[in-house]
Amino acid sequence: MQVNMHEAKSKLSALAEKVWQGETVVIAKAGKPYLDILPHRENSTPRQPGRFKGQIRIADDFDETPEEIISAFEGDN
Repeated sequence: MQVNMHEAKSKLSALAEKVWQGETVVIAKAGKPYLDILPHRENSTPRQPGRFKGQIRIADDFDETPEEIISAFEGDN
């Protein structure tokens, strides 16, 4: 379902209820999709720090930036 911004303002409660019932609601601005209304869901699985341990590799030269890159950022072309 797609509604324009004005309609969404006046029917927010009804639209929210439709979203909770599983319907997809998109708010349009100037006739183009602008926002999706989504129900709030509590995160059911807590984050686990370190779960990618041993799977991520950082290159040995990670902290070494080539001079031409630094010059390009500083505008010394």
